[in-house]
Amino acid sequence: MSLADKVIYQIYPKSFYDSNGDGIGDLRGIIQKIPYLKQLNIDMIWFNPFFVSPQNDNGYDIADYYAIDPLFGTMADFDELITQLRQNHIEVMLDMVFNHCSTNHQWFQKALAGDQYYQNFFYLRQPKADGSLPNNWRSKFGGPAWAPFGNTGKYYLHLYDKSQADLNWHNPEVRKELFKVINFWRAKGVKGFRFDVINVIGKDETLADAPAKIDSKVLYTDQPIVHQYLQEMNKNTFGRDLETVTVGEMSSTDIANSIAYTKKDNHELSMVFTFHHLKVDYQDGQKWTKIPFNFQKLKQLLNDWQVGMSNGGGWNALFWNNHDQPWALSRFGDSKHYRAKSAEMLATVLHLLRGTPYIYQGEEIGMINPNYQSITDYVDIETKNAYQELLKKGLDEQKALAIIQAKSRDNSRSPMHWDNSHNAGFTTGTPWLKPKNQDKINVVDELNHGEIFFYYQKLIRLRKEYPIIAYGNYQPIDLNHPQIYAYNRIYNNQTLIVINNFYGNELSYQLPTSYQNQQAKVLISNYERKLTQIPNHLTLKPYEAIALLIE
Repeated sequence: MSLADKVIYQIYPKSFYDSNGDGIGDLRGIIQKIPYLKQLNIDMIWFNPFFVSPQNDNGYDIADYYAIDPLFGTMADFDELITQLRQNHIEVMLDMVFNHCSTNHQWFQKALAGDQYYQNFFYLRQPKADGSLPNNWRSKFGGPAWAPFGNTGKYYLHLYDKSQADLNWHNPEVRKELFKVINFWRAKGVKGFRFDVINVIGKDETLADAPAKIDSKVLYTDQPIVHQYLQEMNKNTFGRDLETVTVGEMSSTDIANSIAYTKKDNHELSMVFTFHHLKVDYQDGQKWTKIPFNFQKLKQLLNDWQVGMSNGGGWNALFWNNHDQPWALSRFGDSKHYRAKSAEMLATVLHLLRGTPYIYQGEEIGMINPNYQSITDYVDIETKNAYQELLKKGLDEQKALAIIQAKSRDNSRSPMHWDNSHNAGFTTGTPWLKPKNQDKINVVDELNHGEIFFYYQKLIRLRKEYPIIAYGNYQPIDLNHPQIYAYNRIYNNQTLIVINNFYGNELSYQLPTSYQNQQAKVLISNYERKLTQIPNHLTLKPYEAIALLIE
């Protein structure tokens, strides 16, 4: 599968569509919505985990990599899903959570029972001589990264929730078992794999303390051995099939490593997810804060990754939204006054860049943060932990809740809005997470009266029709402009100029003189535009996006 002209859609199964009224989305619900997915014309769907799990971290704590959790259906349902999607020219990408497994997994349970073979599957350590924890690493979900290993006196490492025990990739038996998982799903016809936090699998065997004032993640992120592990995985699994698409979720990575992860000659992954551009509304680098986004920083980061990955032969996975992020429309657009136009502007920025675009369910209808009015409405474990930490720091409940409303992972996990009914057409039962704003934002209304969905359709079509979008080089234009993000794509004597107004006020924008008065056509715009040549000054409306093709 070509990376350049394809578009991938992400489905969070728990929140997509519930077919049996239990309040939880399921595989049969997805099957029922295939006509909707076909209408959008995407090429592949990345499914968040639907494997057997206690659901302490919404499926990212896997207890059985080979079985469908009954919450979501059966293996027969999956087989039917993959068959029907393929009949509609849509391939399947599954989520592989290989840094850790659930403490309910038989590997961990056998280790707890004293089986030395399986104890070597995990990072088990004695406390220090003074009785303190094996090291000073912190869990990404708050608190220490160590928990007692039964009554053995030892501790096990968990970089995430204590129910997610880190797997010891230094053990070749662990790697063999994980490679078997990939090959099992490959045999079922799966053509894509997304690897969760895969660049933290290279932890050093000694697990030393992080020095004072140094974040412990420096000691286990992007270690050189990760590349060796990925090459081994590639060789023994998906590398045998040139059609397979892979993407690695890379926590706190850098451009140099991401080039290495995705450069074809290295035989590791197809592309990477990176998150730097989604931290431009973090105060002092801290997620659980609330400040306006830094536009200049956002542009610079998008630009740096476009230029760096292109120059190094790497490949970007392009995205604004996923199941771990608040809605981009609520962060970088104006969801109150210019919801449609800012949604379309953000889509234009992303889909005309170099890389493979991802669309998260509901993005194509302009979904926004639900802004629940009570912490009890939130389900996410990270969110609940963060709320308590904010209160401990002295924030009052109102201020703490405001931060949660802006940054919680539950923002994007709220159910897909299919119609304007009480449960948004998601379920006939009680939804696991409340829908909100469905009276204004839903699929039925969007398809009948809206414009965002059809704008996404056009962007997807253009990527397939115009090689300059899929294969063109990237160059920034006027990167320091306080309101505009503009760039070029260049390919085979064609130039595509993409201009995006990130704010809600109209302005007159002067393009570089080298473009002025050249013959051009409007490839796409979120306002009605008719141009045959590029003017000296272009008056841009609030959140306007326009792409001009010079041939």
